[in-house]
Amino acid sequence: MRIEAEITGLTMEVVSIRALGWGLAGYSTSGGCEWCRYARSAGASRATRPAGGRVVSIRAFGWGLAGYSTSGGRVVSIRALGWGLALLDQRGARLFPINRKDNHANRVRKAANVTSDNNSALVAAAARAVITDHDPRSVPIEEFVGAWYDAGLSWVHFPETMGGLGVPRGLQSVADRIVEEAGAPPLTNLNLIGYGMAAPTLVEHALTDELKRRWLRPLATAEEIWCQLFSEPGAGSDLAGLATSAVRDGDEWVVNGQKVWTTLAHRASWALLIARTDPDVPKHKGLTYFVVDMHAPGVEVRPLRQMTGQAEFNEVYLTDVRIPDAHRLGDVGDGWRVAMTTLMNERTTIGASGSRRGEGTIEDAVALWTQRPHRQTPVLRDRLTRLWLRAEAGRLTAERGRAAATVSGPGPEGSIDKLVGAELNQRVYEFCMDLLGPESTLYEDYSMHDVGPEEANRGGPLQHRFLRSRANTIEGGTSEVLRNILGERVLGLPGDLRADAGRPWKEVPRG
Repeated sequence: MRIEAEITGLTMEVVSIRALGWGLAGYSTSGGCEWCRYARSAGASRATRPAGGRVVSIRAFGWGLAGYSTSGGRVVSIRALGWGLALLDQRGARLFPINRKDNHANRVRKAANVTSDNNSALVAAAARAVITDHDPRSVPIEEFVGAWYDAGLSWVHFPETMGGLGVPRGLQSVADRIVEEAGAPPLTNLNLIGYGMAAPTLVEHALTDELKRRWLRPLATAEEIWCQLFSEPGAGSDLAGLATSAVRDGDEWVVNGQKVWTTLAHRASWALLIARTDPDVPKHKGLTYFVVDMHAPGVEVRPLRQMTGQAEFNEVYLTDVRIPDAHRLGDVGDGWRVAMTTLMNERTTIGASGSRRGEGTIEDAVALWTQRPHRQTPVLRDRLTRLWLRAEAGRLTAERGRAAATVSGPGPEGSIDKLVGAELNQRVYEFCMDLLGPESTLYEDYSMHDVGPEEANRGGPLQHRFLRSRANTIEGGTSEVLRNILGERVLGLPGDLRADAGRPWKEVPRG
């Protein structure tokens, strides 16, 4: 079988093709992307050997593809992680030469998120320059983060002057690695909802570049904290059924309604808001997306005390709150599509695991195991081993997801990270409580107090983390909803029966 590879103009010899996990065997080079013709085969296939080398192995891992070549160093590794394609040389940095003059090369570059050495060097040089002039260990963090933003390193794939350099998303890891080595704290933890959910939504959907710049810099520096006004008492899992209304009044919108489970609303300056602007159409079509000033008249925030003693969540009442039409994101009635940008990024952000082996919540379990040798038993050792393996599988899956997101941003497959990560967190801290034994019943302080962004992300004693982990399978999309998303949008299974499909929102029974 001849495999015509349009990216190289060569044919290749495929010696073995194997599928593991959810992968599909038979992809030649691009994981089924439109940029290459590929072989659909459940077993080995053979083709004419190209000059200079041959492909000796192609293996499908999960949704990804890995291949290795012995072509004398020209292409040492062909790695498609997630749904994308990466062509790397032996240094893992250079795109394999493409001779075709059509737009296939550019599309492969974008899909693979593999760039020239120049872009990688540009990001690295910019990061080192900021650290040289603003050492994060010796200057206020606000000064450092401001310089980081001005250098285009907050989100390297954003446009210049908006916290980015206009280079592929995958090069963010270059900047992140350098700032981590310099001793800076995780920057996203300064404003988690801002960095992970608000910024991608603003840069894609805000109506003017002036507003994007106005919002993005103080977001990046954490001068202005962001929150998300989505869930309601009657619209959590069925978010599109929300009842908060927005009625147009000239160049403004008047908003009334109630939101709940709003993280850090008590500290936020701005909020992402989705509201109903047309009750006469089906629920998904009558929504519009806004940015609301949390200090505007009519905005009331009430804390919700958690069983940890903290008040990280809130309920928010909106009474005749006026929002300028300029603060609308996207078109009127197009709020659900804009909300998908936020939700896909939210699940990827919440579900993100450590990029290095052994990082994340499993690190807590391993550390506790080392500290309590007198509590160790074969049964607990077996549990810890299974948890570690599950964490490592989750980390590798998240790596594939991040690579896939370099093509077109986070998609429904990001729900895997959030689903697996949330359930793993709970199991890890259940293990920690069992290992602690009677000590697990000790708790330092149940008194109510609110929290800021850093404390919310830092955790606390293991007993606190155990209690907090119970929310993981609810917040950011329940595990049940995420399984539906994966079944319907990723695996293509039949959807749930929906009695309200096609009916105007106002005719759907509620309560």
